[in-house]
Amino acid sequence: VFESLVPAILEQKVTGTEAWRGLRGLVRHWGEPAPGPFGLWLLPPPAVVAAIPYHELHPFGIERRRADLVRRVADHAKRLEEIVGLPRDAAYARLRSIPGIGPWTAAEVALRALGDADAVSVGDFHLPNLVAFALAGEIRGDDARMTELLEPWRGHRARVVRLLEASGLRPPAFGPRYAPRSIAAI
Repeated sequence: VFESLVPAILEQKVTGTEAWRGLRGLVRHWGEPAPGPFGLWLLPPPAVVAAIPYHELHPFGIERRRADLVRRVADHAKRLEEIVGLPRDAAYARLRSIPGIGPWTAAEVALRALGDADAVSVGDFHLPNLVAFALAGEIRGDDARMTELLEPWRGHRARVVRLLEASGLRPPAFGPRYAPRSIAAI
């Protein structure tokens, strides 16, 4: 669970590029190479993550709120692992009981760590637009519309979303491109 929760936290409210920059920094600085020939790296163990001071995460673009949350879940990693044996609703409730873990993060962790084929990442910035466009031809959507459109696939909604993401379909883009600014130098 910890190995799924950390990336999900780092993906909160930032672009994918910013999130993966933070995760890459965390893994390369405090993790270790995975066994085998492929150059993969392991996330540092929870005890190591819990001991990392905020100012050492900041250069990787991880602001205080996300850094504190990552360290907090590292402190409770053993208890969080227990959710794999809980019923679905109880697992979600345990995740959501942590301040800073909302519906989006809980769904991402449930999909990745618990194999919840019905997890829907409500609160995602782009996902409702993709679902509305792919399933109804609508240029924009919101969480309510996304949930409505995915209802026929209840029990498999996460799978449907992953197929839509892999399809290459994208709703039209509006407005200027977002240019992320690094907080590392601040």
